[in-house]
Amino acid sequence: MGTWVVTGANRGIGLELCRQAHARGESVVAACRHASPELEALGCRVAEGVDVTREDVGAALERVLGDDRVDVLVCNAGVLHRESIEALDFDGALEQFAVNALGPLRIVSALLPRLGAGAKIGLVSSKAGSIGDGPSGGMYGYRMSKAALNMAGANLAHELAPLRIFVAVLHPGFVRTEMTGGAGGVDPPESAAGLIARIDELDADRSGRFFHANGDEIAW
Repeated sequence: MGTWVVTGANRGIGLELCRQAHARGESVVAACRHASPELEALGCRVAEGVDVTREDVGAALERVLGDDRVDVLVCNAGVLHRESIEALDFDGALEQFAVNALGPLRIVSALLPRLGAGAKIGLVSSKAGSIGDGPSGGMYGYRMSKAALNMAGANLAHELAPLRIFVAVLHPGFVRTEMTGGAGGVDPPESAAGLIARIDELDADRSGRFFHANGDEIAW
């Protein structure tokens, strides 16, 4: 068993990732801006005040981690705004880039000294950011920010390969959460179980690739 850090841990997929990892004996640091009663009830170590848009994002994590190394980092925090070409929201798009694309990069940078050989990074992205999958329109800020995150994941995998740190870009599925307004095809427990399975099997051969929680590989 190892030490896991999960961002966006107070609800939805992040909460369920923490629940399942903790239940199987991992030492879980649940990172979020504000804890929820559901998260506090899990028994994980909770790092509040983790805002992935801030330059000092690592400070709260450092206090909770102590001297621990990080074996698995799951960058799950995200934000979704819906817009169309007729009703664009450029401020909202910038927020989505700050959270969805630059946020995970800030977390990786802050925790890199704690990631040793064999460590794994899971970046929770979305098929909405896949060009090869055929975008269906709308959600410009979200789609573009997730495409940028996909590039960050591929780039990180290349740069961290000599250190034997492995990186996967992961699509959780269309999940019924507060972010999706309760719509979706799967519930958080099913999605989280698939994401954990993909992280478990992550190695040098699978690093730098884009996977659905169900195991299918996704086109960039």
